[in-house]
Amino acid sequence: MGCLGNVIWFIFGGFFGGLSWLLAGIIWCVTIVGIPIGLQCFKLAGLSFWPFGKQVVYSTSSMSFLVNILWLIFSGFWLAVGHFISGCLLCITIIGIPFGMQSFKLAKLALMPFGAQVVSE
Repeated sequence: MGCLGNVIWFIFGGFFGGLSWLLAGIIWCVTIVGIPIGLQCFKLAGLSFWPFGKQVVYSTSSMSFLVNILWLIFSGFWLAVGHFISGCLLCITIIGIPFGMQSFKLAKLALMPFGAQVVSE
């Protein structure tokens, strides 16, 4: 399911989700202070392009909490809303449920991307 799911995902919406992460990363990289946040966005754009076969593992630290708050205020909320709406639309059909679940995974990641690591399943 991983390879075929990724190809179908990329064709039917993953491309636009990944582009939104890339756009957020470019905007954050305009400022010197935002470069670490932008680099994380670029890493997570890869997950947004090809989410099947990958899992997100969260760790906690005080620094990642503070950066997550800044991220949520300036960029994360709108990315999460987009992925959530996409997930709801995909879950309308039985065939779209696995794709909707990937979209919900990305919506959660859009709310708190710092302190998260992407690992292969």
